[in-house]
Amino acid sequence: MSNNPLKDKVALVTGGSRAAGRGIAVELGAAGATVYVTARTTRESRSEYGRPETIEETAELVTAAGGHGIAIQVDHLEHEQVKALVDRIARDHGRLDVLVNDIFGGDPLTQWETPLWEHDLDGGLRLLRLAIDTHIITSHYALPLLIKNPGGLVVEMTDGTKSYNDDNYRVSFFYDQAKSAVLRLGFAQAHELRPFGCAAVALTPGWLRSEAMLEHFGVTEENWRDAAAREPHFVISESPRFVGRAVAALAADADVLRWSGQSLSSGQLALEYGFTDVDGSRPDCWRYLVEVQDPGKPADVTGYR
Repeated sequence: MSNNPLKDKVALVTGGSRAAGRGIAVELGAAGATVYVTARTTRESRSEYGRPETIEETAELVTAAGGHGIAIQVDHLEHEQVKALVDRIARDHGRLDVLVNDIFGGDPLTQWETPLWEHDLDGGLRLLRLAIDTHIITSHYALPLLIKNPGGLVVEMTDGTKSYNDDNYRVSFFYDQAKSAVLRLGFAQAHELRPFGCAAVALTPGWLRSEAMLEHFGVTEENWRDAAAREPHFVISESPRFVGRAVAALAADADVLRWSGQSLSSGQLALEYGFTDVDGSRPDCWRYLVEVQDPGKPADVTGYR
């Protein structure tokens, strides 16, 4: 495969200021793509989430990786802002090859292990709007540009594979609904895109070493294994670049339509395409959860990374 398989391709990564969105944007850039990075947090202002990571930082990392990063502040609940974003991409390039819907920002609104009737209702409904409405609004405006060229790809980012989420309650009513709904967004868009030769998938990372997760455990990406002393199963975790490499592999696959409509994971695609995480391993988190963590077995990643 070429070192720049996505040269001349244009991608939009929403929710790209941090975590999986940042890892995806950087890996698309490393494959040669022009990547528009959107979110609400910039160097001048932060979103309600309050995290310090910015879209400008991500865009600079994209460019440093070999692509062309473009940062644009967008609230993806605001129709006119999303329309203006897509209009700009159309003016600048006349095409959109990859759309990654990675917006969430609902973690601070989630009251874990709190039943629906005790959960703050306004917070829960806001979580659903951030997790679902943002994706729908973005696709509504972006898909007419994406379908102009066969081979376009939509990636709906979620948490959990379909098989896992179908069998497991995700510890919060609103979080459970949000992450399961996004799986269906990928499936439905795949149906509508197929006549145009374009694909849509739902994709989940495993236990993600996001900036917030590293802070939670008091570690960095360099010494993340130290967190296993506190949470032994953290040994299955993966960097944001791992799921980024999954998206880049899908985007470069001339036969990506074979995946359309499916629920995929970073670990599954690593086995298919042969990429690794930044440490050279291939963590298979969702199989590990089912076979090791959920049954209560001792943490042991032998055969899982």
